[in-house]
Amino acid sequence: MNRRKPNIGVTGPDKGGRAAWWFTRFAVFLHGGRAIHIHPQKGLPEEDIHGLIIGGGADINPERYGAEDIRDLFSKDEKVSSLRRFFIYLLTIIFFPFIYFLRKIFSASSEDIDDNRDELEFGLIEKAVDKNIPILGICRGAQLLNIHFGGTLHQDIAGYYTEVPRIQSVWPKKRVEVDGNSMLHDILTFEKVWVNALHHQAVDDLGEGLAVVAKEENGIIQAIEHTNRNFILGVQWHPEYMPQIPAQRRVFKRLVAAAKTRMTK
Repeated sequence: MNRRKPNIGVTGPDKGGRAAWWFTRFAVFLHGGRAIHIHPQKGLPEEDIHGLIIGGGADINPERYGAEDIRDLFSKDEKVSSLRRFFIYLLTIIFFPFIYFLRKIFSASSEDIDDNRDELEFGLIEKAVDKNIPILGICRGAQLLNIHFGGTLHQDIAGYYTEVPRIQSVWPKKRVEVDGNSMLHDILTFEKVWVNALHHQAVDDLGEGLAVVAKEENGIIQAIEHTNRNFILGVQWHPEYMPQIPAQRRVFKRLVAAAKTRMTK
């Protein structure tokens, strides 16, 4: 039996993003993987990569999807016991100040364009797709996956929030509906879940081969996955900041499991 841990590449910026890296590294470790930090200054790792996580961060250059920069121009629906729901809520209260503090201290602004990171991550996605390496895109990462397959983005989703204030929180305050026939539903096991929201952009036109597998009530796309690949999944929320929620930990568990399978081939 192969007991070697799969190497999971985790991308991020040169500056900032330390909290996301630490929480993602912990999530990968928890499920038997070895996280390898990848950022533009460091370049490509020498180790073989068996799984890839494209992390959150800066806006993607709109030229990548044929647009102009507009700046220049807990739920009762989850079938869990009330005691379990209370326990998760209690853990969220306990974890929230810690997660919020670390993110505030170690994260940089996410709205500046980082062309070097764009180039690095698009190259990594291309290689991972060619080699059938499992990919998880988180926030910006989900948007990158959509662009890679020919899709576009909403540069600012503020227009969706004409009656209800836009939610920006590391706390899981936004409810999304998950397609019951999707891989994501198989992972989360719920059709309605509460997630956090740290984004101001979102998927618009869908890329080739991708399917929308989670949405908000107002129609904003919250998750996509590839219909013809073993594991290409993009989530608009940040599961790494919700380690207290078993369903969100399972996103990383499934990625690591897919990477282990890929490693043995």
